[in-house]
Amino acid sequence: MSASTTGRITTHVLDTATGRPGAGMAVTLVRLSPGAREPIGRFVTSADGRCDGPLLQGAAMTSGVYELTFDVSGWRGDATGFYDEIPIRFRVSDAAAHHHVPLILSPYGYSTYRGS
Repeated sequence: MSASTTGRITTHVLDTATGRPGAGMAVTLVRLSPGAREPIGRFVTSADGRCDGPLLQGAAMTSGVYELTFDVSGWRGDATGFYDEIPIRFRVSDAAAHHHVPLILSPYGYSTYRGS
């Protein structure tokens, strides 16, 4: 199976206040199970607001609940804006599918969706 058809989790960040990618933002991924948080990795978005590769893919991808946490205050570098961290919890039912979880951000609001 090629990398383009194996299950994977990806993300990107867009800052709608500036109309630019959210470059340099730290993102963590954990797998959740009852009473446990399994760290998967810590990543930093590139100049285009994406991570350099999938956050998780292939055989390491399993069905379950995951959480991406975006370090907004660390990315802004100061206390401006309303959000400190933004956690996005989502379910992977099909471990062979692509799960793209973007963050669309402004100082006082954000949205996300299941992308492709």
